[in-house]
Amino acid sequence: MSTAGKAIKCKAAVLWELNKPFSIEEIEVAPPKAYEVRIKLLATGICGSDDHVFRGHIFTPLPVILGHEGAGIVESIGEGVTEVKPGDTVIPLCVPQCGKCVVCKNPEASFCMKNDMINHRGTLQDGTTRFTCRGKPIYHFFGTSTFSEYTVVDEISVVKIDAAAPLEKVCLIGCGFPTGYGSALNIAKVTPGSTCVVIGLGGVGLSTVIGCKAAGAARIIGVDINKSKFATAKELGATECFNPQDFKKPIHEVLKEMNCEVVDFSFDAAGLIDTVVEALLCCHEAFGVSVIIGVPPRSENLSVSPMLLLTGRTWKGAVLGGFKTKDSIPKLVTDFMANKFPLDPLITHVLPFENINEGFDLLHTGKSIRTVMKI
Repeated sequence: MSTAGKAIKCKAAVLWELNKPFSIEEIEVAPPKAYEVRIKLLATGICGSDDHVFRGHIFTPLPVILGHEGAGIVESIGEGVTEVKPGDTVIPLCVPQCGKCVVCKNPEASFCMKNDMINHRGTLQDGTTRFTCRGKPIYHFFGTSTFSEYTVVDEISVVKIDAAAPLEKVCLIGCGFPTGYGSALNIAKVTPGSTCVVIGLGGVGLSTVIGCKAAGAARIIGVDINKSKFATAKELGATECFNPQDFKKPIHEVLKEMNCEVVDFSFDAAGLIDTVVEALLCCHEAFGVSVIIGVPPRSENLSVSPMLLLTGRTWKGAVLGGFKTKDSIPKLVTDFMANKFPLDPLITHVLPFENINEGFDLLHTGKSIRTVMKI
């Protein structure tokens, strides 16, 4: 029996309170309205941005269904939808591409003005939600909410991909992988023969390493306080790694002791105020480029001397690696299928959806790079 046009009851992981375990609940997912798409999700990754909400570092209305790194199959579509149809294999887009706003029309920009990342409404574009649980409305997250068996997204927030793609792997192309990979290729524009420093070797930082290698960097130095990540970093292209806690000097001074006088490109994927500044200090004062990738707690602000930029450094930032999502995500999936970059080393754990709290525990204890949940 077709479920199109009807509400669907399914399981979802609901966050009712900050810093409290997710609750696997039966929810009701309303049918899509005009220009909306309902998706049966099959896989989702646990990303650091989900954890930022969990810890209260990013504000979004509660209760909420988190998750923004997913993949699945279109179950039904609302009136007016033309870009996907039931049965299509898709990735929900945490950064939409409306194609109409000033950002989408700018060839050098990608952060669509229809995003729900700056001021989190927790709704779809019409200002309402499609989730209810225990008789209460449940908020959306980044317009995707992939910690659920079914979700509803706006048409501008979904894109069709190769049906043959392994969803438990390419779900990472929904956020973590392009965020790092694109930061190297699109934002920093790493050059052949250059020296790069990547601070933070989680899923995003390691994806940055992959991007630096793809761009032809000659020296890629990984920095992390978790030495267990060094082997994977070197497998993916890092030429050397170090733990800053092994030294009594700041990172930029340690690099000089490593005969690394010139850093062309630096990246902060740790998401801490101190590491953002250290990444800036690492790159060459006259021509270095430093890219902010990680998300520091919203309550903290940077304080730096203008002289750090006046001498010639370039300080940049981007969301999702500067990729225009509808244009780029399908191409990245195709490139993965053609073995142009690896994803397997980024996935350290695969868990059933019901074990979501275990997945977050692995993240909190530093035992995972990326945990993927099969739904």
